[in-house]
Amino acid sequence: RYLREYQSLGTGGGLYHFRDEITRGNPDNVFVLNADIASSFPLAEMLSFHEKQKGVGTILASRVPRDEVHKYGCVVANPDTHEVLHFVEKPETFMSDLISCGIYLFTKDIFPVMSAAIEKRRADLLESGDDAVRSASDEKVALEQDVLSLLASEMKLFAYVCDPKRDFWMQIKTGSSAIPANRKYLQHFVRAAPRRLSEAPLPSADLLVAEPAARAEVVQPAYIHPSAQIHPTARLGPNVSIGPRVTIARGVRIRDSIILDNVDIKNDSCILNSIVGWDSKIGCWARVEGAAPAAAAPVGAATAKGMKVPSACIIGKDVVIADEITVRNCIVLPHKEIKSSQHNEILM
Repeated sequence: RYLREYQSLGTGGGLYHFRDEITRGNPDNVFVLNADIASSFPLAEMLSFHEKQKGVGTILASRVPRDEVHKYGCVVANPDTHEVLHFVEKPETFMSDLISCGIYLFTKDIFPVMSAAIEKRRADLLESGDDAVRSASDEKVALEQDVLSLLASEMKLFAYVCDPKRDFWMQIKTGSSAIPANRKYLQHFVRAAPRRLSEAPLPSADLLVAEPAARAEVVQPAYIHPSAQIHPTARLGPNVSIGPRVTIARGVRIRDSIILDNVDIKNDSCILNSIVGWDSKIGCWARVEGAAPAAAAPVGAATAKGMKVPSACIIGKDVVIADEITVRNCIVLPHKEIKSSQHNEILM
């Protein structure tokens, strides 16, 4: 069931506003997950850890390089007990290399804590004489700044730290983030669920030119939907996901890319570091290429100083790219027909 706020209530206000709906089935615990993340989601392990700690909340935490800590909620935890001693959202100075992954597990006792956090926030606004208190909702609350910090101060918050050998986590802040996220999921499946990965299916009769039993060359990790039709001379992977009813013709090369449903890729084309949207058509000898992850700009705006920053090439829904055309480092909005080569552009 989808529950929608009547107005913006902050990162925790929606949870508090719908507390009666959430607790209707009398659950012992409640998971809260941010939508803009990719992860192996070790929820079962996190629940087992949470039940042993007897706290109100558990954060899924991960270690990041020191120069990236300021981008996230920073967690200072006791290495022996895993109790969170301090939590600060996007600190200005270095505190710890442990950060919040935006995945939380709470007991029902979180709701009285949220109520106290809301009252404290309003009292602080009144004391400061801030006019914002007049328009502030009674239920507006920031989960990170208001609630987690309060839980940490009351020694009721714990951190379950990702095992880097088994789990992964990353933020999804731009369309281009889907490319490294896809790579992480595929590499995770190699270890954790290899059956989710697949060999290339046998091509249909109209794609066969030689051996009936020939299959395309697939460099793992790669996922190919069983309904995809792939010519045996195509070469796919690594880090490729092919969606339903995709048709891939003779001599096609695809690497580090996501091909969504019903895409038709003609012979001898090349797709690298790209996302190709639903129902799109890629012509013969066409080239669609984004910046490799190492060369791509860090997460942020799509443009800088009026120029398209290096990133994955993103092709929207129902885009037609003509034969022998190169589209490099571009974002192409839906329903466009590309008849000339394009570089470093946002095509509307």
